[in-house]
Formats: sequence, structure tokens, C-alpha cells
Amino acid sequence: MGLVGVAVVSLAAAAGAARVPPQHHVKRQVAELRESYDFVIAGGGTAGLTVADRLSAAFPSKNVLVIEYGDIHAAPGLFDPPTNWIEPHPDEAPRWTLLALPSPDMGNARASVQAGQTVGGSSAVNGQFFDRGAKQDYDAWHELGGLEALLSPNKWNWNGIFPYFKKSVTFTEPSPSVAARYGYTWSTSAYGGTGPIWSTYAPFQWADQKILTQAWHDLGVPDVRECAGGRKEGVCWVPASQHPVTGERSHSGVGHYADAQPRANYDLLVRHQVVRVAYGAGGPLGGGAPRVEVRSLDGDGGGLFNVTVRGEVILSAGALHTPTILQRSGIGPAAFLAGRGVPVVVDLPGVGSNLQDHSGPPVTWNYTAPYAPGAWPLPSEVGRNATFKAEATAAFAATPAAGPYTLGGGNSAVYASLPRAAGRAAAARIARKIRKQVLDGSARTFLPADLRGVPAVVAGYKAQLLVLARALEDAGSPSVETPWATAEGPVTAWSFLLRPLSRGTVRLDPADPLAPPVLDYRAGANPVDMDLHRAHLRFVRQLVATPTLQQFGAAELAPGAAVAGDDEALAAYIRDKSFLSFMHPCGTAAMMPRSLGGVVGYDLKVHGTKGLRVADASIMPLEPAAHLSATTYAIGEKAADIIIAEWKKKKGW
Repeated sequence: MGLVGVAVVSLAAAAGAARVPPQHHVKRQVAELRESYDFVIAGGGTAGLTVADRLSAAFPSKNVLVIEYGDIHAAPGLFDPPTNWIEPHPDEAPRWTLLALPSPDMGNARASVQAGQTVGGSSAVNGQFFDRGAKQDYDAWHELGGLEALLSPNKWNWNGIFPYFKKSVTFTEPSPSVAARYGYTWSTSAYGGTGPIWSTYAPFQWADQKILTQAWHDLGVPDVRECAGGRKEGVCWVPASQHPVTGERSHSGVGHYADAQPRANYDLLVRHQVVRVAYGAGGPLGGGAPRVEVRSLDGDGGGLFNVTVRGEVILSAGALHTPTILQRSGIGPAAFLAGRGVPVVVDLPGVGSNLQDHSGPPVTWNYTAPYAPGAWPLPSEVGRNATFKAEATAAFAATPAAGPYTLGGGNSAVYASLPRAAGRAAAARIARKIRKQVLDGSARTFLPADLRGVPAVVAGYKAQLLVLARALEDAGSPSVETPWATAEGPVTAWSFLLRPLSRGTVRLDPADPLAPPVLDYRAGANPVDMDLHRAHLRFVRQLVATPTLQQFGAAELAPGAAVAGDDEALAAYIRDKSFLSFMHPCGTAAMMPRSLGGVVGYDLKVHGTKGLRVADASIMPLEPAAHLSATTYAIGEKAADIIIAEWKKKKGW
């Protein structure tokens, strides 16, 4: 089973005895809090703890509070020594599991989405695949902003965010012997930071890892020496977010909380939900700072409590929960809020809109000839060979950690552009279809029904489509991803749609506004997504016929030649077999001009408010061609620098 086959079937499958971070300055009741705080951060996840760490260090005389729904837990790595490869470890950190509404255009399939419900957020439960997007991804964010982005001193293009990728992480090179054994390549120019999050390459790969690499070479896909430096089209080595010596998962709950403590001005309130941000008589544009209403999840009197804020509030609850905090605060689509009895404070129709995620179907095959003669070890050894398993467990516990359990979520992926996957002519045809939607006005019909008549949202979607059309024609801009760790049969090779055109929503639950949000993924709502899925799937299918795989008798199981050769049959297969979420939701509080349905500006301040910002994956206006962890850390780092610079200019601060 390939990397994603393992990761999706058991995203919870993890782990050995990961350490529980120490609980410095942890508060469990509102009564334990200070009278007021200079900065309050809603959400102790990937970006939230990054911001808290940097602000508390920059302003030692100012108090910082993080409010986290979850608690402090151990965070085992994805493949730390488990009982077996598919059963969850009893010490794994809890997570949200949200089931979206049916997507009619994908056969009423429902996306199942997970996110961390613990200190460290999703960085404590993800697959540890620590890649960055391509240069084109972040340049597209800047392009969407037009004149507003151009005039802002805060640049979110590649040149503007790349220093924060470097700042956020400490990359450790593999030893020369390990690098030679597996063929690892990297460029130190992509790193050079000394951030508290660790990344490295595993000192181990399964014996068959190189087989799929060679199969991609058979198809003419080149190696990229370093995929974290902006160029990403080709076969990539991807580091994992793990410590280079212990092999433990590296996440924000350790790097930006435990390792930053004890720090006298940095408090963490766990097991509390941020209900809303409220303003005084002056309203959201008045002179006073907002206050934060919270409720305890463990009793604590059973009511709502106010946290007084002297400076500002930073929402960092993630793409699935930041929008609902805003909506409960009266900041969001006016018609929706009024219909739920929420007084409208700021009409921002983009709040909870623009939901995007990676999705896609698999290609599967078996081997009919003896597989990888002499190749050893393979993952099956862990389940059938007690001696091997014991040795692997002992190797992981050694110093430095070694062996199979250091592999995390794997280190290998292919990122291919649409011109490579489908040919330049086909890529141009698909781009023309997208531009036609903008020109003939049909684009708005693919939006949620309640947003089709909102001019700003429609204008923003059209702007996104034009940017995406250009990206899909770019031979250097990835359109599909296939990650893997092993190809032991039956093989599952997924095709990630990296640039989805369909848009969904995150909304308050009308039955209970404090309950988890209602997700409507609307996967496949834009029909061009199906064109992209077909092109990607047909590209990945070519692996089976490569000389490398044919020497082992590779025989396709699905979709098969007959299905793949017929557009309608292939569409039916895609609707039936696709995962609608690879756990990369973003875009629901997008960083775009208000005139384009944006929620935050380039200083991350929520449009129409003072003293309120957002810093998490929800601000990404377009999904990058990457798993989201590294980008979310960079957002946290850049957000902290923006906030620090602004507050240092204030008199009396």
C-alpha cells in the first residue's frame, strides 16, 4: 500500500511513546487568568502557537494568552512503533472528524475531514509531509490582490514569504552515508533558518522505494534537486517534520510552546472554546480593543466569560473553525447571519466561503511476477516477522533513532504540471474553458446559491479562475501530486487535484452555533474539475505500462483501459472512488481585497474592524500545490513580524 493508501485508511495510525509536553503556565479555569492581556490568540495550533511564541519573546513586558479548545497530549509520529500498521495508538492526540454535506456533483459523496484537537493543532496529528508550494502558488496570491497587494508593504508573493519558510524551520542534512544510500538531494539555500520546528530526511527507505522513482523517470519526469526552493515540477524528495536525533514528531506544541516555556508572560488556557469577539459601544471601528467571550468545556460554572484585551485578538483556529468564530461575532455574510438571528456587525460575505481542499481518485495495480527480487525489507515484514518488528522498534529507541519507524509519512512525491500530464494542447483547451466561464458569466453559477448574487464574491471567484487558468498552462506549475513511501502490492497511487476550481462553505450549525461547523464541500461543482481529474488519472495510469513496472508484471486493477478510454465511464469512476479531502482545507477567511470577497487585508486585519486579525490556513486565497503545514508555519512567522513591527511603532508601547 502506498503512502496515501496508508495515511487515508488510517490517518490515525501512529505511534510509540511520544513525550507529553510540560504544562508550564497552563490554565484550566478562567479564574486563573490575569485581569487583562495585551494579545489574545484564539487557537493553539500550527500558526497560533507560532504567533504566541514570537510575540511573547518580542514583548517580555506584555502578556500573551492562547485559548485552545483541546488539551496537552502526546503527539506520536505517523509511523512511530504501533501494534501494527493500521490500528491507532492509545496515546495519539485527539482530532476533529467532520463529515461534510453530500456533494451532488460527485455522486453525493461526503468529504471526511480531520483536524487536530490538541495543543499543536493539526501539526500534532498530520502526516508530517513537510513540503512547500511552488513559487507560482504564492505569486498568485499577490496577483489576486491587484493594486491593493502592490501598494501594501506586506508582500505575500514568493519573495515575501520565502524568508519565513526559512525562519520557521531548522533543516538537518542526512549523513553522507544515508544520502548516498538513498540518493537524497537538497540545497542548503532553501533553508538556513534556526526555527524551532525540525525537518530532516529519514535514515531509512523501504527497499522498493526506488522502483516507483525509476518508473516516473521512464515517463520522462525529471528529478528536482531541491523542491523547497520554489521550483517543484518533477520527482521530489520531501523532508518530514521530525527531530533528526530522536525521530519524534516536531510540532508547534513542542517547538513553539513547550520549548519556549517557562516564559512568565505566556499563558495557555486549555479546554475552552472561543465563542465570539465582541466590541463595545464604538463598534468594530471604534477606539477600544475587542473582548473575547469564552466558555469552558469542563464545567467552570457553565456560563460565558469575558477576557479583557488591551491590544488585539488574533484568530488562529484553522480553516474550519476561524470562520465560525467570526460568524458568531456577527462578522460574515449578512443574509446568512440575519437568518440565524446573529446581529450583523460587519457584512463580509467571504467569511466561511471559498472553501478549498485537495481531492482525487486512485490508480491501483498488482504485480503478477515475483516482486522486487532480493528487495528487503518491505513493509509486510512488520506484520509477519516478529524479529524484524522487534529490531525496528529497538532501532527507533536508539540514539540517534534509526530504522523503518523513522520514515514518518514518507519522503517521495511527484508534482506534475498539466502540460506534462495532458500535453500542452489539452492544457490550453482546459484553460480556455475556464476563461470562457468568466467571459460568458457562467462562473457564478458554480458558486453556492446564496453567493451567486453577491458581486464581490463573484468578482473574486472570476479573478481566481483567471489566475488558475494561467497556472494550469504553466509547464513549471504543478497540477497533480502523487506521494508514495512504498509500492508493495496491491499498489494505490493517488492523484491529488492541486488546483481545484470548485468552492464550498463553512457555516454555523443552525441547530447549535457552538457545535462543530457545517461543511459543504461542493466538490465537482465546477465541471472543469472533472476534466482535470481525468487528465491526472490518465497520466498516473501510465506508470503501470512503464518498463520498470512491467518487469514485475504490473497489472492494472482500476480504473482499467476500457474505463479510462471513455470520458463518461471515467467520470463515473472518479465520482465513485475519489477521496474528497486529503485534509488540506483552506481559503475560508481569504486574504484578498474586500471588493473581491476577501476577509483580511495584507496586514491580516479583518476588513471593517480594528484590533482583530486572522493568521492560519484560512487566509490562503488559493490552495498551494503542497500539504499545508509548512505554509501555515510561514504564515504564523510572517504574521508575528507584521504585528510586532506595527506595535513597536505605537507610542507608550
